[in-house]
Amino acid sequence: MKVSDILRVKGNTLYTVTPDEPLARAVQTMAEKDIGSLVVMEHGDLVGMLTFREIIGHLSRHGGSLGTTLVRTAMDDAPLTCTLETDMDEVRRMMLGHHARYMPVMENRMLMGVVSFYDVAKAVVDSQNFENKLLKAYIRDWPEGRETTP
Repeated sequence: MKVSDILRVKGNTLYTVTPDEPLARAVQTMAEKDIGSLVVMEHGDLVGMLTFREIIGHLSRHGGSLGTTLVRTAMDDAPLTCTLETDMDEVRRMMLGHHARYMPVMENRMLMGVVSFYDVAKAVVDSQNFENKLLKAYIRDWPEGRETTP
């Protein structure tokens, strides 16, 4: 299974922010949209990711205040990325290895979407459920009187 398969099912709604927007506005957008990340774009290029992890880190370092901080101060300016053709097993390994919950999907410097750890887990479960269904159907339709040899 490839990243493109997940995006096809998930859809491609993207929420972005610029690095010079107030962090408080970005937090408000995340709360309103019930999302855990925003892609930070500048002049059409991906320049970072802002997730609840970066926001909590900022709050911790600044006594719980967002103040007049800009997104660029809190964002991850070197986010992990993948392509539409990246295999889901590789995405899982990358996300686990880097403790990343969100990964922008890039194709020729163009942002194609974002996959979350939830999206990856859901795809794995859905795939396993489909495979289990096929196996159960196969077993149920096994010809009578035919035995398997070890």
